[in-house]
Formats: sequence, structure tokens, C-alpha cells
Amino acid sequence: METECKSISNQKNESAPSYNWKDVTPEFFDSIKELELGELLHGYFFGLFEAMSAIEIMDPKMDAGMMCNRESKAIKLEDLKLSGLSVSEQISIIDVTLACLVSWLEGHSLAQTVFTNLYFQKPYEIEDVPLKAFCICIYKIIEEIRDFANRAQVFEEEDFQPALYSYHYFNEISVTRVIGMMREVDESINHKLKSNANSDENESYVALNTRIKFVRLFFQILLSFNRRENHSSSMGETQRLLTTCGLLIPSLINTVDKGVPKVGNWCYDLGFDPLINQKLLPPTFPRYTKIKPAGEAYVYFDLLLTRLKQICKLTNCATFISALECFIELGHNSHLCIVSRSIMQTLYFPQPGQVFGTQDLEDCLREWAKSFIAPPSLIPRLNILSNSQAKDCIHNFFDHCTRPFAGLIQICGHNKARQRDKLAHLMEDFSALQDESQRVDAFLHSFSSKLDPPREHLASFSTWIIYHTIRIMIMYLLSGFELELYSPHEYQYIYWYLYQFLYGWLVSTLNRADNVLLGSDSLVDSQKNRTKRNKPKKKKPHPYSQEIVMCHAMQSLTGAYFKTLVGFQLEGKIRTPKHAKFDNEKVRYEHRFAAFSAVAVPPPFSYNEFQMTRCQLRDSVSGDSGMLYLNSCELFHQARCLLDTIAQPHSQQVLDLIKVCKTNFVTMKLLASGYMRGPDVSLDFDFSTNSYFPILKLS
Repeated sequence: METECKSISNQKNESAPSYNWKDVTPEFFDSIKELELGELLHGYFFGLFEAMSAIEIMDPKMDAGMMCNRESKAIKLEDLKLSGLSVSEQISIIDVTLACLVSWLEGHSLAQTVFTNLYFQKPYEIEDVPLKAFCICIYKIIEEIRDFANRAQVFEEEDFQPALYSYHYFNEISVTRVIGMMREVDESINHKLKSNANSDENESYVALNTRIKFVRLFFQILLSFNRRENHSSSMGETQRLLTTCGLLIPSLINTVDKGVPKVGNWCYDLGFDPLINQKLLPPTFPRYTKIKPAGEAYVYFDLLLTRLKQICKLTNCATFISALECFIELGHNSHLCIVSRSIMQTLYFPQPGQVFGTQDLEDCLREWAKSFIAPPSLIPRLNILSNSQAKDCIHNFFDHCTRPFAGLIQICGHNKARQRDKLAHLMEDFSALQDESQRVDAFLHSFSSKLDPPREHLASFSTWIIYHTIRIMIMYLLSGFELELYSPHEYQYIYWYLYQFLYGWLVSTLNRADNVLLGSDSLVDSQKNRTKRNKPKKKKPHPYSQEIVMCHAMQSLTGAYFKTLVGFQLEGKIRTPKHAKFDNEKVRYEHRFAAFSAVAVPPPFSYNEFQMTRCQLRDSVSGDSGMLYLNSCELFHQARCLLDTIAQPHSQQVLDLIKVCKTNFVTMKLLASGYMRGPDVSLDFDFSTNSYFPILKLS
């Protein structure tokens, strides 16, 4: 029997495969020293597919959700302290819960953040009133934020997870009752502080009271923004709440240490179980859920309140273009979260197509077109709209305009990566509007040409549409810098396109609108003065003088970058990919400007035109990069002088551009004089001051 067992074991050993494993870790790290960060080695047996598979397998983020709690016992609801919680414990529970709320706002799911707090399972059973009121109020805050996000629809799966996971949201408790509960807790704590003036726990009670007050005020702020009626009358109350809430932040940060000591499994002991909802994973790419420390979470709330204060000025925008400029300006803030982005949208469009809930978007667009270029058909005294055909034609045109223009506002609320994708699709919509506007202008010209004196209508609405189309194209190109999509060797044709065409077209469009408005005003004045004595006339200011100056400044600035980059390429400071079948300059150029093929005006410009311009520029200076640096130096100076003429006070954007122009002017002057021109000099593009126009640094 023993011999049989031995023979069986020997057979098993013989059948088991033997592996000759070799540790290649030292050899691997030695080999990759030649590769830069983010660079991949493309081998015959190791292509992009194998590389991405290896990256995914080795990335720790892929392990998210793989941890299981087979060995650890989950906290049961019966084991929670539902009464007799110390003040320090309540402070810590509130701090961690608010930190979890911040993580939810950053794109993680409720199940993996806020609902890891087991007190949220059955808040009615909590006997400590402050914690009970806090939990119910947080539920209501979540409900309000979800309402903003679902109405605004400016989030993607990577931004925000609205899923509730069948949690109960206490609809039976009214908003007024929740605020009343929080006020009662506030008064109760204040009463304790007055009755025990010399108690050692007073500082802890003050810290707890500050947190209760902060959560209540934050809830009231969300409610005030969520009103469907006219916001301009109630904005004063909202700003007061924002200021009061913001004043509590320093106290919240300074009293974080009043909670329980962070020793051992302190979060677990307080009733937080990260594994309680491990099966409720969101339908997105797996990632590790990181909960911020309480101090950082309160800094996040401070920045959020600051952004909400800036959003309040949106109610001062009486015209569509002023609102659009406000959206674009606020959109420059790289820290815009889902709350601020959604509130921006719902504040301007409380109901679809209703500006501030009181005015149709179609009427706003009519007023904007009228003030932009004064089309004869929109001037009441010319009476063109008395014709039913003309009236229907204009109504249909503006009806078709509402969706693309509303989309332009909505795009400003999306995250930067999605904005670029949606801008490309929006160009197609505006291209269709261009065709329609030309037909409308031609039709209405038959009416305006019969007026006394005759008025031209051939390029009124089409000029208005082209103006917005060019701005969308500029936004699309500049967003590539913000998203770091372009390689340094691509900057050349991006700045060239802006310099040679887009800003030039924008200046021409504004000049046309400017001249039409001045001509329209002078015609009205001449008709008024027919029966009056001649009086000395005041020279009327050009309506778009400031915007035209800004466009000229941007044209000079982009031209300076283009010439500088051609000079850098001549000196070999910028390397271009060589011997790449699918990665040559022409392929990249056509890829970067593919979205412009949908637009008829301005027409897309080919790679051959760019190459011709660059060759002419090189020939004009006989290949001397020093001459190019001198030209760009002059253009940087010209841009700065133009920016200085813009009316005070300068916006932060203008101040940043002036700083960029000054710094690059000095750098170009040094290069033009022959300083730091050797092969050992390295070039760096610093986008920290401005996201689109870098400061050029040589070292």
C-alpha cells in the first residue's frame, strides 16, 4: 500500500510542469532610463494594445472594489451608539461626513462616500438631537444638489454620480421643518453655553454649534438659488447668506482638533464602514475613493462659496451677450465643481428657454441682434414687420436660433474636455444657421431696398451669426492649450491660424457691425435735424472700439508666438517627429482643424497655405532666426500697448496678458541680441500665468 502511494505521488511530481522564472525587474528599470515620462516603447511584439494592457494590469486603481470583508466583521446598526455621544464624537462624525460630501461632489458615488456613515441608515433612531438634525439636513442638501444637476444637465459620468441606491430621502419632512430643527439645535447649544459659562466643554460646544450653523446656512443658500421666480429681487438675501456662511469657515478649520483623536480605527469606531456598500459600485471606470481630511474639505467649501458669490453677478446681465461673457469668464475658473456649474445654468435658465424665468430666449436674441448690427427688419419705425411674410420669416429664423444659442450657454457649464467635443458639434449647428441667415437676409432685402431712403439688409443676420461662429472656433482652438492636447511643435500652426485668419475675420466682422451702427445712427440724426437748426455735432464713439482693440491685441500676440516658434524651429529648439508615416505635420494639422470643415465662413485653410506662409516668412529673413525674434519682439510690444489702452479697471485676464507680453518682450529682446542662442539652451513653455499664452523661459 505504501509503495502504491509513493508511486502515485511520484507520478504527480513528474506530471507537474516546471517553470524557469527569471526576475527581470533590475533589467527592466535599467532599460527604461532612456524613456521620458509618459513615453512608450513600440516594439514588433509589443505594440499599443500590449502596452495599454500592461498599464491597466499594473495600475493600482484597477484594484478598486476588489477588497472584500470576508475576514472583518461589518458594523451592525445595533452596535452603533445612538445616544450618549460625546461632543467630540459628534464633531468628528460631522467633519468626516462633510468630507465625504465633498468627495461625492468630486465625482465619486454616494454609496462609497456619504452613505458609508451608518448613522444615515436610520437617522430617526438617533437620540442625540444635533446628530439627528444634521443627518436629515445632509439628506436634504443631497436632494437639492441632485435637483440642480438633473435640471442643468451639464455633468458626465466622470463628474457626478446622482444614483440614490434606494436610500430614503424623508420627503415627509418639509424644508421649513428641517431648517427649524437646525435652529432649535442652535438655540439649545447656545442655552447650554450660557448656563455653563465656565465649563471645560464650552469650546467643544462652540465648535459643534458652528458646524450646525454652517450646514443650515449652506442648505438655505442652495434653497435660495433654487427658486423658480425672478432671482434679481432675492439675490440680496442670497449674498447675505453666502457672506455669513463664509465667515464660519476659519472657525471650522481651527476647531477640527476638537474631534476625537485620530488613533487606530477611529473612523470605524465612529460608525463609518467603507465596505458597507462594496457591492454598490458605480457604473464607471473603477477608481479609488479618496476622502479628504476635514481641513481640506472646509477649504473646498470656502472656494465653493467664493464661486457662488461670483455667480450672483450673473443676475446683473441684462443682455444675452453680457450673460455669455459672464459664463465664459466664470468658465475660466479651473476649479468649477458640479454645484457651481449647475447653479450657473439654472440661475440663467430656471425653465427651458426662459431667461431668469421672465423673458423668452427668442426675445433676448432679437434684442441682441438688434443692438449688434441694427438689421432694418428689427427697427420698429421702418415697419418691415407689418408684412406677414417678413414677420413669419424672422420668427422662424430666431426660433431656429434658440437651440444653438442655448447650447452655447450650456456648453460653458460642462467640464473642459467635454466642452471641446461639444464646441465641434456646435459649429455644425451654426454653419446651418449661416446658410439660413443668408437666405433670410436676401428675402428681407427685397423689403428694405424699397424704403425711403433704401436700406441694405444683405449681410445683417449673417454677420451676426458669423461673429458667434468665429468666437466658437477660437474657443475650440484655445481649449486645446488648456487641455494640453498640443505638442510644442504643433503650437506653430495653431497660433498661425489664430493670427492669420480667425482674429482677422473677427476684426472685419466687428468693423462691419460698427460701421452699420454708426451709419444707422447718423441717418436717424439727419432725419431729426431736417427741421432744426444746425448745431455742432458731438463725435459719437464707436460701439465696438474696445472689443476691436482687444482683437487687434490678440492678433499681435498670436503673430508674435508664430514668428517666435518659426525662429525656434530654425535653431532646432523644437523637435518635430520624423520618419513617422501617420505622425507627420500634415496629418496632425488636418486632425487639429478637422472640426472646421463643417463651417463655410470663414472657409477652412489647408496645410499647403500654412506651409507657403512659413516658407515666405523664412525667406523674408533669409533663414536668420534673430530677425524673427526681433519681429516677434515688436509684436509683443504692440500687443502690450494695445492692451494698455483698454478702459480701466483691467480684468484679471487683461492683467495676465500684459504680464505675458512684458516678460516675452524681454526674452525676445535678449534672443534678438544673440544672447542664449546656443545649442545647450533649453526652452520651456510656462502656462501658469495664462492657460493659452505661455511665458517663454530659456535655461
